[in-house]
This record gives sequence, structure tokens and C-alpha cells, in this order.
Amino acid sequence: MAIIRKAVIPAAGYGTRFLPATKAQPKEMLPVVDKPIIQYVVEEINSAGIRDIIVITGWQKRSIEDHFDYPFELEKRLEEGGKIKELKEVRKIAELGNFIFVRQKGTYGNGTPVLNAEHLVGNEPFVVIWGDEFIYANPPRLKQMVNVFKHYQCSVISAVKVKKDEVHRYGIARVKPVRGNVYQVLEIVEKPSLKEAPSQIATHGAYILTPAIFKMLKGLKPGKNGEIWLVDAINKLAQKERVLCCLIKNATYYDTGNKFGYLRANVEFGLKHPEVKKEFKEYLKNKKI
Repeated sequence: MAIIRKAVIPAAGYGTRFLPATKAQPKEMLPVVDKPIIQYVVEEINSAGIRDIIVITGWQKRSIEDHFDYPFELEKRLEEGGKIKELKEVRKIAELGNFIFVRQKGTYGNGTPVLNAEHLVGNEPFVVIWGDEFIYANPPRLKQMVNVFKHYQCSVISAVKVKKDEVHRYGIARVKPVRGNVYQVLEIVEKPSLKEAPSQIATHGAYILTPAIFKMLKGLKPGKNGEIWLVDAINKLAQKERVLCCLIKNATYYDTGNKFGYLRANVEFGLKHPEVKKEFKEYLKNKKI
């Protein structure tokens, strides 16, 4: 039985929707309350028992690498200042996984960073999960997906059911029921109109893929905007072998790659944060808009 040991996080984008904030700071490092977005993603990977984490970055993303390193000078200052709680908090970040950082090369598109990890992934199934968005779920999304993979031993994509007036924002799957919250993906239609949408099941955010995906990516011709798209490779893969999607239970999706989604995440996580939730709730209650 194959097991999932490695995860790939594409994180080389420019974050143009957040300019000027992302002029000198990666979008993945924007904080949601007191943790950068990418740390939530890494914690989700860790919760699924995956330790080897490959981050595909660009020249402007050095702070991501620094964040998941041991900050010796900071640790020394915290220890000398008696700030043991803070010391433990920063130290455990580097212990979330075994990190490998790769600079992205090749054609534009979200399929390229996946292909850049081929030499590290090898001939085994692996996870792809975006570094600027996440789903909060209980049990964690990726853990639910790994359980599906263990049973069926094939590619699994995370999915959520969206409202009819939202289908144009996502990749919508044409599916065949398998069991419970698991469906077979026959095709993914990118951002369809309501009339064109084959279902209300949006497939995005996290993927468990077999190594056959690399062959599909290499055989792709550039698609929309002359880019290499992962969804095109997945559609080809679905014609060759079984691809499933798992409707994530107890899920809330945070698209922190756009301004509204980012602000929403900060509000909702702020209302849960033990240090500020009481004061923040009172502030919002009394705020006149």
C-alpha cells in the first residue's frame, strides 16, 4: 500500500492583487492575526502526518525560507528575557517538517511548480497544496483526503459544495458518486457559467496526485494565457486512471489570495483567538458602520 510522505507548496507568485503590500513581502507571509498564511498551510500538512515539505519559491520569497528556519539570535533574546512561551512558539515552527526550497523555473502557470518538484517527489504519490489559501475543517482537510487515499489508492482532490451563483469563480467537477462524500471526477470545467456548470462541486486547494501527473504535465500544450495549468493535466489524468474528489466535512474555505477573503479570515480568526477574542468581539459589536 502506497503512503503519502511528501507535499509540494507552490509559492512563487507575485501577489499582484495585494500590491503595494506585496512589493517587498510574499503574499504567503501576510499575517492572519499572528501567523502568516503559509504557516496555516504547513500546519495542515503536518496534521496529516506528512513531514517532507517542498516549497517552490521565487527570488522575492526568501522570508518564507527564513520563517521555517531556527532563528538563533531571536531565540537567544527570548530565552534571556524569560519569554519561554514565545520561545517555544517560534522554535516549533521549524519543527513542523523537513523543508526543501526550490526556485521555480519554466513556463508560467500553476502546473510548472508541480513539475519543478518531480526530481524530489520521485515515483510516489504526493500532495500539492497552495500557499496562499486554506480550508479550516475538523478533522483537518488534508487528513480527510489522506483517509480517502488510503482506502482507494488513487488521486484525490479536495472539494466543497458552492452556491449556484458562485460556480463561475471555481473549477467545477463533473462527477459520478462513489460512496458518501466521495465522487469520481470525470472532468473539471474552469470557471463555468451557471448554464455550463456540470455540478456545484468545486474542486480546488489541495490535491493528492499519483506520479503519473508528471507525464501529463510534460505533454501539455500551453493553455489559457499561454500558461501550463494543473487542471488541464488532471483532466488528462482522469482519462487514464481514477481521480476522486472528497467533499470536505465541517469546512470553511478562506481564499486569502484576495482582499475580501483575507479580511474575512482575519475577522473570523480574531474572534477565535484566545488573547484578543473578547476585546475584538466587543469592538465589533460597538462599531458603527
